[in-house]
Amino acid sequence: MLVALAVTVAIGMFRTTGAPEIVQATTGADAPEVGPGEIYVHVSGAVSEPGLYRLVTGARVFDAVAAAGGLLDDADLEALNLARAVADGEQVRVPVVGETPPGTDGAEAGIGADGRIDLNAADAATLERLPRVGPAIAARIIEWRDANGRFTSVEDLRAVPGIGDKMLAALRDLVTV
Repeated sequence: MLVALAVTVAIGMFRTTGAPEIVQATTGADAPEVGPGEIYVHVSGAVSEPGLYRLVTGARVFDAVAAAGGLLDDADLEALNLARAVADGEQVRVPVVGETPPGTDGAEAGIGADGRIDLNAADAATLERLPRVGPAIAARIIEWRDANGRFTSVEDLRAVPGIGDKMLAALRDLVTV
């Protein structure tokens, strides 16, 4: 409880020291179009006011959580990277402590029903199952994802240091976003 309160206070402090500002909080299906420099993020789970929020481009997970009224007492902070940039159309799900991510049903996280590895959900060990991907490349994929937000296409792998056209061709049919 105190940890969630401290993080909510810290989020408020970050918001006043130059973090991107919330443009407008909007809920409902009739949300207006996204303008230049704006993104929509769906915040759900252990937050005070789940919903659809319009934020400025460059917003972070902590901005999305703050827009949703902060964390609930049972939020699992270890499951979140509050510093990660969010992307337009992304859902930020704040789990409660001990929650199993939806849709996993005991299946391994980061691996879809079709057996392809999800670049946006896989951990380092799962990424290392890919051909020619060892600990260093797996770490770079995760670092890129943490710094830039979700992969929007498999082609985004080209931006990861150490992945060129030849390696991308080998991975293309084995991964998804």
